[in-house]
Amino acid sequence: MPHSIILKTEQSRLEACSAEPIRTPGTIQPHGALLGINRETRLIVVVSENSEEFLGVGPERVLGRTIEEFVGEAAVPSLRNAVTGANPVRVEVNGQALDAIVHRTPGPITFVEVEPHTADGAWEGASAVYAASQRLAEIDDTGELLANVTTEVAALTGFDRIMVYDFHPDGHGEVVAETRVDGMEPYLGLHFPASDIPVQARDLYLTKLSRAIVSTSAPNVALVTLPSVDALELDLSTAELRSVSPFHLQFMRNMGQASTVSLSLVHRGRLIGMITCAHNTERRLPFFLRRSLEMLARQVALQLGTARERVNLERELHTRELRTALLGKFVASDDLAVALLDGEITAMHLVPADAAAVRLDGAVSRTTGAPSLTGMEALRRAAGRETLQTSALATSHPELARLLPGTAGVLFVPLSPDGDYLAFFRREVLQSVNWLGDLAEQNRATVLSPRVSFSAWTQSVSGTSLPWGGAVGDASNLAHDIESALVRRTESRLATLALHDPLTGLANRRFLMEELAHVMTVGGDTSLLFLDLDDFKAINDTHGHEAGDDVIVEVARRLVEQTRAEDRVARLGGDEFVILCAGTVAADAEAMADRIVAAMRAPFGPHAVTASIGVVTVREGSSPADILQLADAAMYRAKQAGRDRFSS
Repeated sequence: MPHSIILKTEQSRLEACSAEPIRTPGTIQPHGALLGINRETRLIVVVSENSEEFLGVGPERVLGRTIEEFVGEAAVPSLRNAVTGANPVRVEVNGQALDAIVHRTPGPITFVEVEPHTADGAWEGASAVYAASQRLAEIDDTGELLANVTTEVAALTGFDRIMVYDFHPDGHGEVVAETRVDGMEPYLGLHFPASDIPVQARDLYLTKLSRAIVSTSAPNVALVTLPSVDALELDLSTAELRSVSPFHLQFMRNMGQASTVSLSLVHRGRLIGMITCAHNTERRLPFFLRRSLEMLARQVALQLGTARERVNLERELHTRELRTALLGKFVASDDLAVALLDGEITAMHLVPADAAAVRLDGAVSRTTGAPSLTGMEALRRAAGRETLQTSALATSHPELARLLPGTAGVLFVPLSPDGDYLAFFRREVLQSVNWLGDLAEQNRATVLSPRVSFSAWTQSVSGTSLPWGGAVGDASNLAHDIESALVRRTESRLATLALHDPLTGLANRRFLMEELAHVMTVGGDTSLLFLDLDDFKAINDTHGHEAGDDVIVEVARRLVEQTRAEDRVARLGGDEFVILCAGTVAADAEAMADRIVAAMRAPFGPHAVTASIGVVTVREGSSPADILQLADAAMYRAKQAGRDRFSS
């Protein structure tokens, strides 16, 4: 059966299950009785039809009376305390010992459920659960922990089969540990669809940590109420006796189960798995043991959750190290796309894929095996400004799949509103999934019925890649880092442009004046050289501005070559340059000026250029503008003296 058809029928079953009133079924399981007491009047307003079996009188003789009339005044204080969680309360009614379990509903009714009291082994059972808890607490390895959970729970409950379920991100489950009696078909490693435990049932497993189904064949017992009671007030979400969905009962019978007890594995408010106990004949665990097993399940869930968080943390640290290394390459590189897609560390080390592509400033770069530019553009349009991820492209985006041949999985993350992006591609990986029963229609009485057979069934899945999983978050984090780096890079370039000459890369007038002001506040010997080229205008007029620019760039190079690393060389504009020499006395500055004049005499290709330089010493009490004006005047004295020289 094709994977897409299975998904469609699975969705239909989930929708059908969601319509069931499982919180307010109006019936209970028959192994106990239920009373509903109005908290204001203290009168019984709800009773199960089987009250005579447990209380000695029928429903019509129970409604409107008080609980004291059945359990005696002495038991009432204990029942009141039980509301806070001190369940069960031992009561004797009509000559039989009962366990009373008390809990409030969101409405005006408090429920009291009674089950037959089990005299022997209650405390011994709790002690055994405590011992099992201690043994499990010593296990760090997750696989070993789960295997031991099943053997411990089997010993505690006596059930034929104990399984631990793990839930996958898409909602379907997997049997990850199992203990069973000889002769039973193994289920370990088998998967089951999400509709086996639909969403509304999972919500109940979060609020009620254990669920006992004592019989899959005994008929449910209806609740009888006074006329004043609204059926919606009969919320049995936390009730021990809440009846079972007909779908689920049939499901259990088809599996050969007569009784089950399920224990929720909840970590940080999320149902991460379940421990399920199944028996081939009817079997009831006393309430005290069920409550003790809930505590054991809490501990197991904490151990599992902590182990998973540790693995996730280690993975996060590893990916963060990769991302840091990749961003270091990215920031330091002049070719950003190459930094991401080529070298010892690439984006595909962070997000494992068969191919990748990046669009930066509108230019697309691709690794070998990436789709064509036409396909990339179609993907960009399909995704828009949203992250697009799929491991079954042909199913989720069939039109796009035709333009991306050979691609089964796509992870597309936008980088900017301008259409830049990161994209990763995975090829098809043929997979086999072992299911707990054939999911095809022929294994059901109707499309929405439970499976008839639960023998292992292998489904071969084609047209899909490996799921992206945590790679989606890693790609999003990388995209965010790239965006931030691009913003910082742009800001840095703008700052550089604001303080540097775009032609030569030297400091500009603004930078020079700020630096000069700073040097003057520090104090000490400082000299300034003001250089102007002689007859430079003739080069621009005769050979054009491009030739003039070439000369200016070469002048800048020679100036840097003739100055020290700590000197600041700036271009004021046109053919005027300034060298700021902190910690330099006049004699040293004049020697530098002489070297620079000599360096400028060498030909500039076909052009001959000389320079005139003014040299001044920074004076206290002068402003930067005053110093620059003095240096400019000294330079003009050099020109008036014949050019190709310096003047102080």
